[in-house]
Amino acid sequence: MRTAELRPDDVVLEVGPGLGSLTLGLLPAAAAVTAVEIDPRLAALLPETVAARRPDLAGRLTVVEADALRVTDIPGPAPTALVANLPYNVAVPVLLHLLELLPSLRRALVLVQAEVAERLAAPPGSAAYGVPSVKAAWYGTARRAGNVGRRVFWPEPNVDSGLVSLDRHDPPPGDRAATFAVVDAAFAMRRKGLRAALARWAGSPAAAEERLRAAGIDPTTRGEQLSVADFARLAATAP
Repeated sequence: MRTAELRPDDVVLEVGPGLGSLTLGLLPAAAAVTAVEIDPRLAALLPETVAARRPDLAGRLTVVEADALRVTDIPGPAPTALVANLPYNVAVPVLLHLLELLPSLRRALVLVQAEVAERLAAPPGSAAYGVPSVKAAWYGTARRAGNVGRRVFWPEPNVDSGLVSLDRHDPPPGDRAATFAVVDAAFAMRRKGLRAALARWAGSPAAAEERLRAAGIDPTTRGEQLSVADFARLAATAP
């Protein structure tokens, strides 16, 4: 809650509230909280928990029984902040889906598996830099915001966890879907230079080299050296 730095007028989106531990912390710090819960039993119990423990704040809570990975509409006021202990097995897809779905989200603070936190916040050229790093950078600036040991969880997981914060910024010029397609192709063969790695995407190694040079990128460069702006510029080159 301290790290989230919520403002009194924030509308918070929480994913996977579970038993409501974080929800009870969010409610007094924000104007409203929308909690997306896929489990119908937990979704039904959460309002009861809030009514029992913080009846004065029960009116601030909206529970949406849905899969956060497939949700297409969030009722009520537009969320301004995402604060969540994300389900670890789908953390990156959920984060990217919500950032795309909700342009109103200006900030995010999510708890994920430690390795995923490292990847989301990794800069170009680092060993952890990859698809999650580039796609998160399309939406904002991600950074590590803290480590969380496994012993504070119930039940205790077999992995360590990490907090990642993201401050939204305008995306680079270009088309998101086209840029993400180049990113996926580049990192599918991350050990190869981009001329070879992007051959199928471009149609041939020669076509890949032509487009790379048109974007001002050395064809022998690997994908891990490119920023999200580089990928967007490459995606915009004429086939």
